[in-house]
Amino acid sequence: MMKLLDKHTDVELVDLLKQGDESAFNEIYDRYWQKLYNECYKRLKDEDLSADVIQDIFADLWVKRENKNIDNLAAYLHTTARYQVFLLYKKHKHITGFIEPIECMAISAFQADSVFFEKELRECIAIWLEMQPEKRREVFRLKFGEELSTREISERLHVSQKTVQNQFTTSLNQLRSHLAKLLFFLF
Repeated sequence: MMKLLDKHTDVELVDLLKQGDESAFNEIYDRYWQKLYNECYKRLKDEDLSADVIQDIFADLWVKRENKNIDNLAAYLHTTARYQVFLLYKKHKHITGFIEPIECMAISAFQADSVFFEKELRECIAIWLEMQPEKRREVFRLKFGEELSTREISERLHVSQKTVQNQFTTSLNQLRSHLAKLLFFLF
Protein backbone atom coordinates (compact mmCIF):
# COMPACT_ATOMS: atom_id res chain seq x y z
CA MET A 1 0.00 0.00 0.00
CA MET A 2 1.41 3.38 -1.04
CA LYS A 3 1.89 6.01 1.64
CA LEU A 4 0.47 9.43 0.98
CA LEU A 5 3.40 11.76 1.53
CA ASP A 6 2.31 14.85 -0.39
CA LYS A 7 1.85 16.79 2.87
CA HIS A 8 5.35 15.95 4.15
CA THR A 9 8.09 18.57 4.13
CA ASP A 10 11.24 18.07 2.10
CA VAL A 11 13.19 17.46 5.31
CA GLU A 12 10.80 14.67 6.29
CA LEU A 13 11.00 13.17 2.82
CA VAL A 14 14.81 13.19 2.88
CA ASP A 15 14.77 11.44 6.27
CA LEU A 16 12.42 8.77 4.91
CA LEU A 17 14.47 8.48 1.73
CA LYS A 18 17.61 7.75 3.75
CA GLN A 19 15.71 4.88 5.38
CA GLY A 20 15.00 3.42 1.94
CA ASP A 21 11.35 4.50 1.74
CA GLU A 22 10.36 4.18 -1.93
CA SER A 23 7.20 6.22 -1.37
CA ALA A 24 9.33 9.14 -0.16
CA PHE A 25 11.54 8.82 -3.23
CA ASN A 26 8.45 8.76 -5.47
CA GLU A 27 7.09 11.88 -3.78
CA ILE A 28 10.41 13.70 -4.25
CA TYR A 29 10.43 12.58 -7.88
CA ASP A 30 6.85 13.75 -8.45
CA ARG A 31 7.51 17.03 -6.65
CA TYR A 32 10.70 17.97 -8.51
CA TRP A 33 10.90 16.11 -11.82
CA GLN A 34 9.08 18.70 -13.92
CA LYS A 35 10.89 21.66 -12.32
CA LEU A 36 14.27 20.06 -12.90
CA TYR A 37 13.34 19.05 -16.42
CA ASN A 38 12.32 22.64 -17.22
CA GLU A 39 15.59 23.89 -15.71
CA CYS A 40 17.59 21.59 -17.97
CA TYR A 41 15.47 22.06 -21.06
CA LYS A 42 15.75 25.84 -21.04
CA ARG A 43 19.52 25.42 -21.30
CA LEU A 44 19.82 22.31 -23.46
CA LYS A 45 16.79 22.74 -25.77
CA ASP A 46 16.72 18.95 -26.13
CA GLU A 47 13.87 16.91 -24.63
CA ASP A 48 15.65 13.55 -24.55
CA LEU A 49 18.91 14.92 -23.21
CA SER A 50 17.07 16.89 -20.52
CA ALA A 51 15.08 13.82 -19.47
CA ASP A 52 18.30 11.76 -19.34
CA VAL A 53 19.97 14.30 -17.08
CA ILE A 54 17.03 14.27 -14.68
CA GLN A 55 16.83 10.48 -14.66
CA ASP A 56 20.54 10.31 -13.81
CA ILE A 57 20.08 12.78 -10.96
CA PHE A 58 17.24 10.77 -9.45
CA ALA A 59 19.02 7.45 -9.97
CA ASP A 60 22.05 8.85 -8.14
CA LEU A 61 19.82 10.21 -5.37
CA TRP A 62 18.29 6.76 -4.83
CA VAL A 63 21.50 4.75 -5.09
CA LYS A 64 23.50 7.04 -2.80
CA ARG A 65 20.59 8.02 -0.51
CA GLU A 66 22.22 6.72 2.67
CA ASN A 67 25.35 8.84 2.15
CA LYS A 68 23.65 12.10 1.18
CA ASN A 69 23.52 14.91 3.74
CA ILE A 70 20.88 17.16 2.24
CA ASP A 71 19.66 20.14 4.24
CA ASN A 72 17.84 21.90 1.40
CA LEU A 73 16.42 19.40 -1.09
CA ALA A 74 15.26 21.93 -3.67
CA ALA A 75 18.61 23.73 -3.73
CA TYR A 76 20.49 20.44 -3.85
CA LEU A 77 18.48 19.12 -6.81
CA HIS A 78 18.57 22.39 -8.78
CA THR A 79 22.29 22.83 -8.23
CA THR A 80 22.92 19.23 -9.24
CA ALA A 81 20.87 19.74 -12.41
CA ARG A 82 22.76 22.88 -13.33
CA TYR A 83 26.07 21.22 -12.66
CA GLN A 84 25.13 18.23 -14.84
CA VAL A 85 24.14 20.58 -17.67
CA PHE A 86 27.47 22.35 -17.25
CA LEU A 87 29.30 19.02 -17.51
CA LEU A 88 27.34 18.16 -20.65
CA TYR A 89 28.20 21.50 -22.19
CA LYS A 90 31.85 21.06 -21.30
CA LYS A 91 31.85 17.59 -22.87
CA HIS A 92 29.74 18.52 -25.92
CA LYS A 93 30.39 22.14 -26.76
CA HIS A 94 28.00 21.93 -29.71
CA ILE A 95 24.89 22.13 -27.51
CA THR A 96 23.25 25.14 -29.12
CA GLY A 97 20.64 26.16 -26.56
CA PHE A 98 23.18 26.69 -23.84
CA ILE A 99 24.68 30.08 -24.66
CA GLU A 100 21.59 32.29 -24.71
CA PRO A 101 20.38 31.47 -21.19
CA ILE A 102 23.90 32.05 -19.82
CA GLU A 103 23.96 35.54 -21.33
CA CYS A 104 20.53 36.27 -19.83
CA MET A 105 21.63 35.01 -16.42
CA ALA A 106 24.79 37.10 -16.50
CA ILE A 107 22.86 40.26 -17.29
CA SER A 108 20.20 39.64 -14.65
CA ALA A 109 22.71 38.70 -11.96
CA PHE A 110 24.13 42.21 -12.05
CA GLN A 111 20.73 43.83 -11.88
CA ALA A 112 17.79 43.25 -9.54
CA ASP A 113 18.50 39.52 -9.24
CA SER A 114 21.88 39.99 -7.59
CA VAL A 115 20.41 39.28 -4.13
CA PHE A 116 18.91 36.05 -5.48
CA PHE A 117 22.25 35.20 -7.11
CA GLU A 118 24.05 35.68 -3.80
CA LYS A 119 21.52 33.44 -2.05
CA GLU A 120 21.88 30.82 -4.77
CA LEU A 121 25.67 30.99 -4.51
CA ARG A 122 25.47 30.48 -0.74
CA GLU A 123 23.24 27.47 -1.32
CA CYS A 124 25.75 26.08 -3.81
CA ILE A 125 28.51 26.44 -1.24
CA ALA A 126 26.33 24.75 1.37
CA ILE A 127 25.65 21.84 -0.97
CA TRP A 128 29.35 21.57 -1.80
CA LEU A 129 30.13 21.55 1.90
CA GLU A 130 27.62 18.74 2.50
CA MET A 131 29.49 16.60 -0.02
CA GLN A 132 32.79 16.94 1.85
CA PRO A 133 34.11 14.36 4.29
CA GLU A 134 33.01 15.01 7.86
CA LYS A 135 36.38 16.17 9.22
CA ARG A 136 37.00 18.52 6.28
CA ARG A 137 33.48 19.94 6.64
CA GLU A 138 34.05 20.55 10.36
CA VAL A 139 37.42 22.24 9.79
CA PHE A 140 35.85 24.49 7.15
CA ARG A 141 32.91 25.35 9.42
CA LEU A 142 35.16 26.17 12.37
CA LYS A 143 37.52 28.26 10.24
CA PHE A 144 34.85 30.29 8.45
CA GLY A 145 31.80 29.94 10.66
CA GLU A 146 33.43 30.43 14.03
CA GLU A 147 36.61 32.10 12.74
CA LEU A 148 38.89 29.91 14.85
CA SER A 149 42.63 29.73 14.31
CA THR A 150 44.39 26.59 13.12
CA ARG A 151 45.65 26.00 16.65
CA GLU A 152 42.17 26.39 18.16
CA ILE A 153 40.67 24.01 15.60
CA SER A 154 43.37 21.40 16.21
CA GLU A 155 42.75 21.58 19.95
CA ARG A 156 38.98 21.33 19.57
CA LEU A 157 39.13 18.39 17.13
CA HIS A 158 42.10 16.70 18.83
CA VAL A 159 44.18 16.56 15.64
CA SER A 160 47.51 18.10 14.67
CA GLN A 161 47.74 21.60 13.28
CA LYS A 162 49.23 20.08 10.12
CA THR A 163 46.08 17.98 9.66
CA VAL A 164 43.92 21.07 10.07
CA GLN A 165 46.07 22.98 7.56
CA ASN A 166 45.90 20.10 5.06
CA GLN A 167 42.12 19.74 5.44
CA PHE A 168 41.62 23.48 5.11
CA THR A 169 43.91 23.82 2.08
CA THR A 170 42.27 20.88 0.34
CA SER A 171 38.78 22.19 1.00
CA LEU A 172 39.67 25.70 -0.12
CA ASN A 173 41.20 24.44 -3.38
CA GLN A 174 38.19 22.22 -4.08
CA LEU A 175 35.77 25.04 -3.29
CA ARG A 176 37.62 27.39 -5.64
CA SER A 177 37.43 24.81 -8.40
CA HIS A 178 33.76 24.12 -7.70
CA LEU A 179 32.87 27.82 -7.66
CA ALA A 180 34.87 28.50 -10.81
CA LYS A 181 32.81 25.84 -12.61
CA LEU A 182 29.55 27.19 -11.20
CA LEU A 183 30.38 30.79 -12.03
CA PHE A 184 31.38 29.81 -15.52
CA PHE A 185 28.09 27.98 -15.81
CA LEU A 186 26.05 30.84 -14.38
CA PHE A 187 27.76 33.49 -16.47
